[in-house]
Amino acid sequence: MAQHTAPSTPPHSADRAALAGDVVRRITHVAAALRHHQDLEIAELGLTPATARALHELDPDRPLPARDLAEGLGCDRSNVTALVDKLERAGLVERRPDPADRRQKTLVVTGPGRQVRARVQQVMTDSRLLAGLTVEELAILRELVWKVSDGGCPERCDDD
Repeated sequence: MAQHTAPSTPPHSADRAALAGDVVRRITHVAAALRHHQDLEIAELGLTPATARALHELDPDRPLPARDLAEGLGCDRSNVTALVDKLERAGLVERRPDPADRRQKTLVVTGPGRQVRARVQQVMTDSRLLAGLTVEELAILRELVWKVSDGGCPERCDDD
């Protein structure tokens, strides 16, 4: 990947729109590159991005009804049924009766599903594109991304 350095002269306020447009294009490029790398590695696990996201959303220690998974993914329950079918065929998830309400099924991550889920988590947090940044630069980037995301998560997205 070619290394580019940012211009060292501060832009004039008249250049703000052009500068902001360039930043948006670069953020879009970085997001696409991250997605591309993730999609390739997820495919190597035999998953699609959608099934990987569904598996990632499931907590291996807390069985979950499909409707709750649909809510967590922000999609229709019928779509979740197809995703769970694929995960179940792969042996990564099982549908089991809910002990509290045997009329309802819960989704349980299997032993192999736990291993694949752990690998999916690694893939989704792969930071190789940021390898050229110092710790200080990463901290600045994190704060800037947080600032422009306007708190896009209900709580801070980092794990600290």
